[in-house]
Amino acid sequence: MSELILHHYPTSPFAEKARLLLGFKHLAWRSVQIPPVMPKPDLTALTGGYRKTPVLQIGADIYCDSALIACRLEAYQPQPALLPGAQAFAIATFAQWADSVVFQHAVSLVFQPESMALRFAKARPEFVQTFIADRSKLFSGGQASRLPAEQAKHQWPVFMARLQAQLQASGGQYLFGEPSLADIAMAHPLWFLRATPVTSPLVDGYPDVAAWLDRVLAFGHGKSEEISGEAAIDVARTATPAPLPAEVFSEPNGFAAGQRVAISAIDYGVEAVEGELLFAGSEELILRREDDRAGVVHVHFPRLGFRIEAR
Repeated sequence: MSELILHHYPTSPFAEKARLLLGFKHLAWRSVQIPPVMPKPDLTALTGGYRKTPVLQIGADIYCDSALIACRLEAYQPQPALLPGAQAFAIATFAQWADSVVFQHAVSLVFQPESMALRFAKARPEFVQTFIADRSKLFSGGQASRLPAEQAKHQWPVFMARLQAQLQASGGQYLFGEPSLADIAMAHPLWFLRATPVTSPLVDGYPDVAAWLDRVLAFGHGKSEEISGEAAIDVARTATPAPLPAEVFSEPNGFAAGQRVAISAIDYGVEAVEGELLFAGSEELILRREDDRAGVVHVHFPRLGFRIEAR
């Protein structure tokens, strides 16, 4: 079985989610540090243009979006389970809500001027300008809209009250009794908020939530080893993509296996990836593409949150 390679950078909230997933599964992995802003030439050689963080690589198979990364890690190592037993649907639905609604609020709160001034206090002015311009482009053209900080502050106590109530109802240790994907998906936006004194009281002001978050962060990140982006590309070039899933190809809008298509996110980071559609399942889409540096790769996307267009 090919080794796991995570393409990420330290301050990315969704990368922290992926790192916690690896820690929860007690997995060893190889770490490729990517730039927080474009260009990302080594990453996009593998993805075909997808720029969001993180990306998981297993040989010549490239997995985009942390939700699909969670599914792939669950298949790679089923225990401990991210979606245990009869609560799998509730946990997956909660995780999707945390990754979208709660994360949207966390971003708005983190990016308020007082917080940003602290986050970038030691950064060079030219990097700050580059970062702001990059994030403006990242959120351009998609369906995601920036929530005003005043509205995020107004609504935040609702999330914390519900989170505290759920912890109490489930015994206080984890959100659904035993640790699961729900805990990790909810943890990463709160980890993001803890990064500066301006936003950390939004988490640490709720003692039950803060204690729960510390338990989740204690999952750690597993065991990692740094490698270069070029080394990861070499891994892809010398590997053969894994066989396609046994699930029946199903595409309700009429796209066919072998058709040239483009797949892109619908919320933000909407750069399209073009290739040959190999597989469309109930949860996953797979494109075949060739790259001068990476060779033949299969790029995997979740169905939720992405669209297909003919090319």
